[in-house]
Amino acid sequence: MHVAEAGTGPLVLLLHGFPELWYSWRHQLPVLAAAGYHAVAPDLRGHGRTQAPVDVEDYGMAAHVADAVGVLDALGESTAVLVGHDWGASTAWAAAELHPERFTAVAAPSVPDRPRSPRPPLTELRSFAGDRFNWMLYFQEPGVAEADLSADVARTMRLMMYGLSGDAGDTGVRMVTGLPRDAVLLDQMPEPEAPAAWLTETDLAYYVDEYERTGFTGGLNRYRNADLDWELLPELGTGVIAQPALFVGGDLDTAVRFADPNRMRNHIPNLTGPIVLPGAGHWIQQERSDEVNHALLTFLRTVD
Repeated sequence: MHVAEAGTGPLVLLLHGFPELWYSWRHQLPVLAAAGYHAVAPDLRGHGRTQAPVDVEDYGMAAHVADAVGVLDALGESTAVLVGHDWGASTAWAAAELHPERFTAVAAPSVPDRPRSPRPPLTELRSFAGDRFNWMLYFQEPGVAEADLSADVARTMRLMMYGLSGDAGDTGVRMVTGLPRDAVLLDQMPEPEAPAAWLTETDLAYYVDEYERTGFTGGLNRYRNADLDWELLPELGTGVIAQPALFVGGDLDTAVRFADPNRMRNHIPNLTGPIVLPGAGHWIQQERSDEVNHALLTFLRTVD
C-alpha cells in the first residue's frame, strides 16, 4: 500500500473515493500536519501505486475496512480519526461502526451514512432507476465501463471532475435523474470552458498519468461488491455510531440532495453538522479546501 503522509501527532487517516487517489487530500495533508496531526492518505487497493488484487470479491467493504485497520497496525497506532470521501466515506462509516475501539471519531465529506436497506442495494437501485440511466448499474458489468473510461483518460477525468463539481451547476442532478437507460455517460457531461480554479492542469495531469497506467478496474470493482457487502455484513447499518462524527457536503452534490444528511442523527447521536456549503459539488475537499479544512480542524479540536 502506497501512502502519502505529513506531520507528527495523533493519527488522522484520509480515505479517497472514485475516480480519485491520495492526491485528492493534497490540500488537507499540510494543514493537518501544521496543526499537530499525523495525516496519512493511502492510495486504496486497486488505485494508484497500491497493489491491485485480481478478483472482484477482493474489493468488498470488509477488505477495505481491514485495510484501514491494517494501516493503523503498520504505523503502530491503536486509534485514529478516520476521514473519508465518496466510497472512502462509506468505508469510514463502516469502519467506525465495526471497529469503534480503533476509530475514535469519523468525518465524511460528501456521502452521508445510510441505514441498511431492506433489499439488496442493486434491487433497490433498479426499482429507483426504472428506465433511467444509473451509475451503479452501469458500473456492474466487468469491461463495459472500463472500455468507456479508458478510451481517453484525459477526457474522462476532465469531464467527471467538472461534471460533478459545483462549477457545473445542476449537471450532476440531470445525470442522476434525467438520462435514458442506454445513455453513454461521458457523452452527457459538458466540457468545461476553462480549467477550474480548484483543479489545475498539473492536478489533472497527476490523475491522468496514474489512471492511464492502472486503468479503472480497481475503483469499479468496489461498486461491483454492493450486493455481496449486503450479504456478508448483515450487521452493517443496523447499529449506532456513538463516536463524535462530522458531515460536510455541498448543496449541489447529488449524494447530499438524494440522501438527507439530517436523518443521520437517528443513529449518529454525536453528529456535528451537517454542514452544507452553498455552490459546492461532489469533490468538496478539493473544491472548497479552506472551508473543509476549517471544519475538520474545528472538529478535531473538539475530539481532542
